[in-house]
Amino acid sequence: MGTIISRRTLLAGSAILAGGFAASRPVFGQDGKFTMKCGANAPEQTPHVVRLRAAFAAIKEETGGQLDIQMFPASQLGSDNDMFLQVRSGAIDLMLNAGTNMSTLAPKASIAAVAFAFKDYDTVWAAMDGELGAQIRQEVNSIGLVCLPKAFDVGFRQITNSVRPIQSPADMKGLKIRSPQSDIYFSMFRGLGAAPVAKTFSEVYQSLQTKLLDGQENSLALIQITKMYEVQKYISMTNHGWEYQWMIANQKKWGALPEKLRIIAETHIDRAAVLQREDWAGLMSKADGFLKEKAMVFNTPDRAAFKEALVKSGYYAEWQKKFGADAWATLERYSGKLG
Repeated sequence: MGTIISRRTLLAGSAILAGGFAASRPVFGQDGKFTMKCGANAPEQTPHVVRLRAAFAAIKEETGGQLDIQMFPASQLGSDNDMFLQVRSGAIDLMLNAGTNMSTLAPKASIAAVAFAFKDYDTVWAAMDGELGAQIRQEVNSIGLVCLPKAFDVGFRQITNSVRPIQSPADMKGLKIRSPQSDIYFSMFRGLGAAPVAKTFSEVYQSLQTKLLDGQENSLALIQITKMYEVQKYISMTNHGWEYQWMIANQKKWGALPEKLRIIAETHIDRAAVLQREDWAGLMSKADGFLKEKAMVFNTPDRAAFKEALVKSGYYAEWQKKFGADAWATLERYSGKLG
């Protein structure tokens, strides 16, 4: 759980899970009713989970109980990597999954997390509801999954820590920062001189509380919801990255649903994503005031200095090569020139 898993490990794990699933009880009943499980790392109180629960209730009602999707938030079904393996094998049916978590097998899924790629939400949604998002979904769909059209917002990421304000890249030196289990985040933090540590999201609060970690990075709304103000002092408004989650489904299990049920389900889930974006924007607009009331100390560093440090470290050159010229060119149509 604390390490980045390799492609070989993912493939081996998928084979094991697939074998185990083949002998398990089918999820589709003989009475024409279908029950599916959906996992997520998002806590219960987030708009992600609230909107999905409402969507699943609407799906059940509109289908007369024929399709019942059950929600399991807060990593109840395992870590992100565990759930990803289970969706690919069919052990669970759906998952709200971060693009960076899919990048081991679908590399383009993490391209939206390139540091300082997006300046604002207008740019983000133009890209993700447009050509960049289409390219990502195409790659995810090629590995035995179905990626529904609309992404859920996780937000622009800010750095918190309990040691000092982050005014410049020099202030990052040696800080033990929690990173999602993704190469693109590890690469960024190392390029800035920090010491990234992979932790599942459910482990972060305790790791900060016990000083196993100095800091973490997430959107202001998520910092508020998860009460990280109790274990962190400084918030540096770096806006260094943006992250999303997409609803993915096991391709065979999703394809086995009657077309009418698939259309109803996709319609409600995509509507939930759009409403979640609005909810998240509302939370974000109030979160800074709330966190200041909780005595968190804010500062806004010069983003250009951080981007320059990443250019010098070779970060952008590395990821341009990994994503390929075509995908990078698509990203830069929205982001402007990087590196």
